[in-house]
Amino acid sequence: MKITDIEVIQLRVPPLEADCEWGEDAVIVRVHTDEGIVGLGEADSSPAVVAACIDAPQSNFYSQGLKRLLIGENPLEIERLWQKMYKDSNYMGRRGAGIHALSAIDIALWDIAAQFYAVPLHILLGGRYRERIAAYGTFIPDQDPARSGEIARQLVADGYRSLKFGGGVFGVEADRDVAIVKAVREAVGQDIQLQIDLAGRWRTRAHTLEMAQRLTPYNLNWIEEPVLSDDLEGYARLASQLSCKVAGGESLTTQWEFRQFLEQAQVDIVQPDITRCGGITEMKRIYNLAQLYSTELVPHGFSTGVLLAASVHFLAACEFGTLMEYSRSNSPLFTDLVTNPIRFEEGYLQVPQGPGLGVVLDEAVIERYRLS
Repeated sequence: MKITDIEVIQLRVPPLEADCEWGEDAVIVRVHTDEGIVGLGEADSSPAVVAACIDAPQSNFYSQGLKRLLIGENPLEIERLWQKMYKDSNYMGRRGAGIHALSAIDIALWDIAAQFYAVPLHILLGGRYRERIAAYGTFIPDQDPARSGEIARQLVADGYRSLKFGGGVFGVEADRDVAIVKAVREAVGQDIQLQIDLAGRWRTRAHTLEMAQRLTPYNLNWIEEPVLSDDLEGYARLASQLSCKVAGGESLTTQWEFRQFLEQAQVDIVQPDITRCGGITEMKRIYNLAQLYSTELVPHGFSTGVLLAASVHFLAACEFGTLMEYSRSNSPLFTDLVTNPIRFEEGYLQVPQGPGLGVVLDEAVIERYRLS
């Protein structure tokens, strides 16, 4: 079997000149083969930049677009192809968007292999530890604290026992942050697990400690990315001083960044994104590192059903893969792009049983929102 083409699909809901919120754009990759098997992957990154990393012509032998490297290769040789992509694109792809693009292709290669062997992806990854995975619902809060509380109350009514919110206006104004957390906690009661995501907006250790003190009455399970992931010393000090758990790592790529983060940041929960960190191949290495450093791994995931399927298959094949983020975005790229979404029932995501990722895309949705 040979790779014949790598198709990059850029999707966007708002016009290019308009602001775009998390979940409102996406980049999907389809890897085509001469045997008719097509693999799906995704990179949760800038679609235009990912497309450039894949389609770029050769500049020198260490600066090559990923598509050029893979045409004619056997897609079943996943580890070798990962190393080829990493090595021969390393001038532009050792970290950041280059690894995001590699991630999308790597996921698609695993999808092809599982389809070829006619097994669910989690079987190819070593076997299924569980048939369902606990899910926490993530939403972007409204600037009105009362409205944020209403959103959270409805999610609990839908069956969620664990919630997280972040993005939007959250993290910008201290008093509003407190008001939103208070409103959400009062809306859902004390029995619901509650997390917050700052996306680095609290900036400093001192401000984070002050805010954590103000939020103590609301019993947070973890505080996610209060400072940027580069601030390893800040994370380490926060992890030693906060009464709740500290989480982070969604913006990191490759085992090398994660090893440094685990060693120095001392977080309680590490959160690689399978569509950014280096795909399934690298996610396996990062999971092993997390076990080595006695750190819980809870994947980041706030995009389409392609990302969700890859993450759920991966966690199903991990002995300690027991919790998954579940986007509650209203974007059609989450709600409509996949025609057979993973089922959510009573707080759990059901592990798919069909061959490969088991994802079917809605071509009408692609046509409506496709940029290229």
